[in-house]
Amino acid sequence: MVKTTPFYPRTGPLNQTMLWEHWAGYLVAQKYQYSDPFEYYAIRNSVGLFDTSPLFKYRVKGPDATKFLSGVLARDIRICPPGHAQYTIWCNDKGWILEDGVALHITEDEYWLTAAEPNLGYFSHLIGYDKVTITDISEEYGILALQGPHALDVLGQLSEAVRKLKYFDLIRTKIAEKSVIVSRTGYTGDLGYEVWVGEEDAVTIWDAIMEAGDGYNITPFGQKVLHMARIDAGLALIDIEYRTARHAWTDEQRSSPIELGFGWMFRKLKKDDRAFIGRQAIEKEIAEKSSRWKLVGLEVDWQSYEKMYNDLGMIAPKDHTPIEEAMSVYNDDRVWIGHTTSFMFSTILKKHIAMAKVEPAMAALGTEVLVELIINNRPRAVRAKVVKMPFFNPARKTEHI
Repeated sequence: MVKTTPFYPRTGPLNQTMLWEHWAGYLVAQKYQYSDPFEYYAIRNSVGLFDTSPLFKYRVKGPDATKFLSGVLARDIRICPPGHAQYTIWCNDKGWILEDGVALHITEDEYWLTAAEPNLGYFSHLIGYDKVTITDISEEYGILALQGPHALDVLGQLSEAVRKLKYFDLIRTKIAEKSVIVSRTGYTGDLGYEVWVGEEDAVTIWDAIMEAGDGYNITPFGQKVLHMARIDAGLALIDIEYRTARHAWTDEQRSSPIELGFGWMFRKLKKDDRAFIGRQAIEKEIAEKSSRWKLVGLEVDWQSYEKMYNDLGMIAPKDHTPIEEAMSVYNDDRVWIGHTTSFMFSTILKKHIAMAKVEPAMAALGTEVLVELIINNRPRAVRAKVVKMPFFNPARKTEHI
């Protein structure tokens, strides 16, 4: 049976399109408005509201909570003090990524961890002799993501304490007399906050946020626009940029953290004494420079794109709908060197962009490549170049406000 989130009494009536998707067993809006850009520009120009409740949520608690997580998570959780959050990943013993998520350090011996897929059995099996308990709190809490340049203007009306949060900070506070946890996090590449609230108080919190945001054109947005925003931000997505090693059939379908651009998590690995899962494989890959791919950003040459269509007597389309599937990438000699994972016309950047896995030798900034598009049922190559990600990276996302 498909479940609904704690906010469904409000999100249901607001969905004008009646287009729904399944996410982790929950019913979520594909989009609320008929116009995707209407929702998208709420994020970029004002403030958007997204129901991210279907994420799996785990409470890791006990005297050995930090010790346990430092051996399970690939990124060093010990550098994340209470009152802070950390984007992290976990791998299998061969160094292939199982999943990514955000760890919230609530108190000295308590963490909350999000995941896109169920991981309770996996984490529980690893406890051993550690004094730690892991509890699935997925149905106990709803999460609202408030994203956009006026996100703080809205939340600041409801809790003065939120104003002091720096990037990836978190705080316990009250909104509308209800206890919540607010973290300065999000998945849109913009200024953002996420509000964790007990499921019984969800509707009260929704109403309070919507009322506070009335003067800022606050707009709920759905899955489609979230994907548009995350591509702009160069953020990897499970089952798109990578497949969990747990469900992959071959190593060709698996990805390492280095190949996905997470090498920055291991810059201090030589001074890190943890025996975390996958460490030896990751160290070997770094030392031998044996990565098969590198996740890069591509920017399509607009002149090449326009000419390709015009020569066929067609108008070049500029479709903001993400194409989250593989399109082949070649070098100038028409030798296959990789593939795109996500491709779209960015409405805010006014250009076609893509995230792609290419051979490391072709990953340097400025390298020119060819991306294969299917036009009139035939493959045709459009010129593109490797560029830095994120494509869209406003200062407000991380600066102290």
